[in-house]
Amino acid sequence: MLYAILAYHVEETVASWTPEEDAAVMDGLLKVHDRLDKEGCLGPAARLGPTGRACTLRGPGAGVVIDGPFAETKEQLLGLYVVDRETREEVIAVARDLRRVNPTAVYEIRPILLYLPGAPFPVTEAPAGSEQG
Repeated sequence: MLYAILAYHVEETVASWTPEEDAAVMDGLLKVHDRLDKEGCLGPAARLGPTGRACTLRGPGAGVVIDGPFAETKEQLLGLYVVDRETREEVIAVARDLRRVNPTAVYEIRPILLYLPGAPFPVTEAPAGSEQG
């Protein structure tokens, strides 16, 4: 079974680290990453940019873009997409495309500062509505 591990931290604490402290933490994390990668159980890993650079698309129709990662407490993170676009406007357009087919979703948009691709995983579930035989 696949699991997503979402890393939460106090952003001000991380921002206060010296470059040496940050490098030491990253070195430790990369050692775990390398071990898991060798075991064949690690998918993509990403370090998100600061919440001050985040925006959220919500509301009816094309939605409204608001600054910040503002999910309601009744909302839970249920999925994620990693997309490669040049500008914030281009990625907002992608989020609007997603909203067209899933209009009740709220999409938080965050830049990724570090992306470490892992080994590909096999598909573990059939798409909804398909028959397994």
